[in-house]
Amino acid sequence: MKVTELELPGVKIFEPRVFGDNRGFFCELWNEARYAAAGLAERFVQDNLSRSSHGTLRGLHYQYPTMQGKLVAVLAGSVFDVVVDIRRGSPHFGRWAGIELSGENRRQIWVPRGFAHGFVVTSDSADVFYKVDDAYRPAEEYAVAWDDPDIAIDWPVAARHLSGKDRAAPRLADIAGLPPYDGTCGS
Repeated sequence: MKVTELELPGVKIFEPRVFGDNRGFFCELWNEARYAAAGLAERFVQDNLSRSSHGTLRGLHYQYPTMQGKLVAVLAGSVFDVVVDIRRGSPHFGRWAGIELSGENRRQIWVPRGFAHGFVVTSDSADVFYKVDDAYRPAEEYAVAWDDPDIAIDWPVAARHLSGKDRAAPRLADIAGLPPYDGTCGS
């Protein structure tokens, strides 16, 4: 497995080995021992799957004070996936990193606790699969404006479909309840 750390400390791209032949392919989406050896020793408690159409933008979401780390992959289609450091006091506060995830490239992105996450669908539709390391708590889920000019994400596709919550999300500078930076790199 190839592991690449992005410019935001703690945010990693995992590229599992793919074994293919004339029948198709096989790859491991998760193997606790292999991922631990590659630097991701999380205990996951929930798996999620979403399907979205072209131009759907989901995010930028985070959960606080009970935070979640997420291992995100695309099973079919493609998305531009974005991670934003929202830890108050972080030297990378408000910075973002983005990467294409697709059913073809089979990359996975690790979104550490204390980061907001979102994606826009760049194909006709996309099936996004992700593992989380803590339970979903609707009362603790928040969003940052996907089009916040201070973050200035360069989305490659126009956002055609947004939830009401994502459409009304505040700018990062206007949010009081953000996770603190504790000196670690995404832990």
